[in-house]
Amino acid sequence: MAIKTYRPITPSRRFYTNIDSSDITAKASVRSLLKKLPQHAGRNNNGRITSRHREAGAKKLYRIIDFKRNKFDIPGTVATIEYDPYRNCRIALVHYVDGDKRYIIVPRDLAVGDKIMSADKGLDIKPGNAMKLINIPIGTTIHNIELKPGKGAQMARSAGTSAQIMGREGKYVSLRLPSSEMRYVLGECMATIGIVGNEEFSNIVIAKAGRQRHLGKRPQTRGSAMNPIDHPHGGGEGKTNSGRHPVTPWGKPTKGAKTRRKKASDKLIITRRKKG
Repeated sequence: MAIKTYRPITPSRRFYTNIDSSDITAKASVRSLLKKLPQHAGRNNNGRITSRHREAGAKKLYRIIDFKRNKFDIPGTVATIEYDPYRNCRIALVHYVDGDKRYIIVPRDLAVGDKIMSADKGLDIKPGNAMKLINIPIGTTIHNIELKPGKGAQMARSAGTSAQIMGREGKYVSLRLPSSEMRYVLGECMATIGIVGNEEFSNIVIAKAGRQRHLGKRPQTRGSAMNPIDHPHGGGEGKTNSGRHPVTPWGKPTKGAKTRRKKASDKLIITRRKKG
């Protein structure tokens, strides 16, 4: 896939880029795998805004993805490659020999007509096959990784991401994650072979405000452009420095302040992600 550019017939078109969609082979057609999600636009059950600068955005249907990959020992064939409005990678519709149809995240080099399978034992090391971590050779590149057996994949699911198996220790497997963090994961957890496709997504230039609105993002006003009553950074004659570390409108530190809470799984982290 390549990045598409456009003739600069308007100021925003000069910088506007998009992903070439020649890899998409069909539109969504399996109604049972589509679901309408309610759009809350950042509001809680009382109707109050708890996540600012959000709106519903363009209308879209959620595709139900098989993150568990628990259809063991039943081969499937990739029928279509489709666009998913809820994620930055492509999805594939897989037809299994027993008649079942499921969506999966598309790894790099997976094409229409390819055969894939899931198993709790060893399989061929090729993109799209899924198996338990304990059965995958050391050094293999993987994605769609579970943190708890049977819960479904939670790590390495976005476009161009992958993790690598670095070793084994007892019932645990050590992984190097996309963030450079090293951590242990139970060997009974499932993972899929390969790197998530659509790597060029990170090179897209949004270029205009209307495109952000389609994504559900509303405009954001700088705190330094407000009055002192509205924001701690506001006020002053001309463009002034607030004279304090960046904070939210309610005075809580931001931009670098740690927000991660302690979790039971923290003990499985070998080395933290690198800063910067």
